[in-house]
Amino acid sequence: MKIFKTTILTLALLATISTYAQEAEETTEESEKSTFSVSGSIDTYYRSNREAPGTSFANLPGFALGMANIILSYEGEKHGFVADFVYGPRGEDAVFGSQGNGSSSIINQMYAYYNLSDKFTLTLGNFNTFLGYEVIAPAANFNYSTSYMFSTGPFSHTGLKADIAISDDISLMAAIMNKTDETESAEADETYFGLQLGLYGQYINLLSGDNYTQFDYTGGLNLSEKFFLGINATTTSLEGDAGFSGVALYPQLALSDSFSVGLRGELFSVSDGTDTDDLDTNAFTITGSFSSGNLIIKPEFRIDTASSEIFGDTAKLDDNISSFVLAAIYSF
Repeated sequence: MKIFKTTILTLALLATISTYAQEAEETTEESEKSTFSVSGSIDTYYRSNREAPGTSFANLPGFALGMANIILSYEGEKHGFVADFVYGPRGEDAVFGSQGNGSSSIINQMYAYYNLSDKFTLTLGNFNTFLGYEVIAPAANFNYSTSYMFSTGPFSHTGLKADIAISDDISLMAAIMNKTDETESAEADETYFGLQLGLYGQYINLLSGDNYTQFDYTGGLNLSEKFFLGINATTTSLEGDAGFSGVALYPQLALSDSFSVGLRGELFSVSDGTDTDDLDTNAFTITGSFSSGNLIIKPEFRIDTASSEIFGDTAKLDDNISSFVLAAIYSF
């Protein structure tokens, strides 16, 4: 009997060890498929002139700060999250629509997602806009200053979106959201809808709601191994004939492994829906980009012209402005 009990206990112990080992192996496999990461960037710059174009970010004179950007993310096999925090003048401008009033609200993005399949993902929370060629984080833009289309259009949305990969080259996104840039909750009973169709690296976007409609095209062409041409065109309509429209080209040439030069030529027009003439603005920007590891140095020269005298301070206005910026960006 004692031998029998010992045998049973031994078998039970071996079964327990085997089960634990199997569960540990499965947990290890799942852990290997899941990753938690910390990334982000910082940027700082020098502006030679006090006056700046009427676009977002990089508008402070002298030696100035951009923002600190820290992104916490967890990516599992089926689900994950992103928490994207920003702080500093650029970060404050980026979350201008939040109800926390500026710098006290440092959330640039915060969302959770679930992969229903390899081709279907649902995302709930606050995410940067899907329209346009440029983004908030300067490390992801070639030019350091931003365009009028980016500055006038939406920065972020809060809502639910579905991303569907129809094939390797065709994708579809559909979203239901709060009013544009109401990042924490909806202040009014206004719902916006978003659609994006991706075709071979070209994207056709639609944003609509509350008497506002915006069509946007964002894409580009690799004309050679070293020459890329980015393209962005957008048009909006509000109640009546008010709205804005524009087009920009982004040719970029890699001169070496560490140095590239890029241009941005933009035509932009705003209408207030009255019989007054539209305000037309043209901007030409040339940017150099020198990289050394994670550090990027960007010297930039920009000329803006307008159909009315809108540049400068109230004491002296002009219809054109030129500016020089030297920026440093470090990504991690």
